[in-house]
Amino acid sequence: MTTNETQMRQGAASATAFAQSNKTSGMQKRVLAGGSVGQFIEFYDFALYGLSAVTLSQLFFPSENALVGLLATFATFGVAFIARPIGGLFFGQLGDKLGRRKVLYITLVTIGGATAAIGLLPPYAAIGALAPALLVLCRLLQGFSAGGESVGAPAFVFEHAPVHRRGFWLNITLAATALPSVVAGAMILILSQSMSDEAFFAWGWRIPFLLALPLSLFGVWIRSKTEESEAFKQVAAKADQKEYSPIRDAFRENKVRMLQVIFVMGMTAMGFYFLTGYFVGYVQTTGNLSREASLLANAVAMLTYALLLPIGGIIGDKVGRKPMLIAGSAAIALLAFPCFMLVTSGSLGLAILGQLLFVLPLCIYGGGCYTFFVEIFSTKTRFTSAAVSYNVGYALFGGTAPFIGTALVNATGVSYSPAYWLCGAAVIVFLLLTLTKVPETRGRLG
Repeated sequence: MTTNETQMRQGAASATAFAQSNKTSGMQKRVLAGGSVGQFIEFYDFALYGLSAVTLSQLFFPSENALVGLLATFATFGVAFIARPIGGLFFGQLGDKLGRRKVLYITLVTIGGATAAIGLLPPYAAIGALAPALLVLCRLLQGFSAGGESVGAPAFVFEHAPVHRRGFWLNITLAATALPSVVAGAMILILSQSMSDEAFFAWGWRIPFLLALPLSLFGVWIRSKTEESEAFKQVAAKADQKEYSPIRDAFRENKVRMLQVIFVMGMTAMGFYFLTGYFVGYVQTTGNLSREASLLANAVAMLTYALLLPIGGIIGDKVGRKPMLIAGSAAIALLAFPCFMLVTSGSLGLAILGQLLFVLPLCIYGGGCYTFFVEIFSTKTRFTSAAVSYNVGYALFGGTAPFIGTALVNATGVSYSPAYWLCGAAVIVFLLLTLTKVPETRGRLG
């Protein structure tokens, strides 16, 4: 055999091996499906609370001033985010020691059970102050379990994804977080239109909450068909389980990276929860649109978000995570004021346009951040490091966004005043990305 023939055969064998490595296996597809379903269920539970804010405020925080009741409801919305970093720390270290898959069973069932429990709670009129207290307890349980689920599922998908398609895979998984708003919003709209207001406030609002438990059990069934990634298995085989401390190693090795993730993910948390947890109630109370019109406008925006986010991931796979983060934060800062002005215009068409304009920079930014926050950490401490920093960012900036937005409108009387908060945060993140040593993580191996 000549040298040329040998080289040609070796080249063909290499090409075949490369092609096979880029094929998606059945296991990878099941992991992607399991991760996406888990994210859907987690955000269904959180979105449902935000979409039901006006109803819940009347049932659990009755007040002569509707805005005061809404403030109390959004304060309870934020309570869940206090528990998220604690849940992230608890489930993160378990996931790094015992495996992602086992932890993701627990988180999914817990968050589904807590949401269904909200659907069973008696209102303030029946049991007085105990009603909001139990609501807060359910929200704390939701937040605790979401602290593990919100990071465990993306980390699990990331470790199974082809290296050159991580952004696309992660953003498909995270796009599932937009669909719950559409599904929950449609359910609320259908229920509110098909029954009297008395029936809806008596029991109709409970139905979407009760559905959370069977949804979570369905997610567990899908995840039972998956396996741990080879990357995790290799790390687990080398680790001395008696000496290994994911929490100690995470804070010792990743302090700077974790701080970077807090700000990077805090920005997307603020934008996402303005969109999902705030705009429906905001458009009703400040934009003077009906509940049905508010739900319709938000559903259009969330569907668009679900479609555009994977495209952002594809672009991020080609150009890198950091350029997407820089472009996205700049766009959020520039478009914040026009978006909020349109959303509160009192016109359904302009409210939809404002929310669509809001979605575009979020998807550009999401093309970098949703892969960056797990890609920046090594496999050994990925779950713990990402869970703590992600959930601290979401607690500080995401969980507080609806409350701060409502408080700003109440204090200033200016309908678009939340834009000042969003724009200021986007400028800070833009400066962080451009003036400090935030790394490019595309293609990094764990």
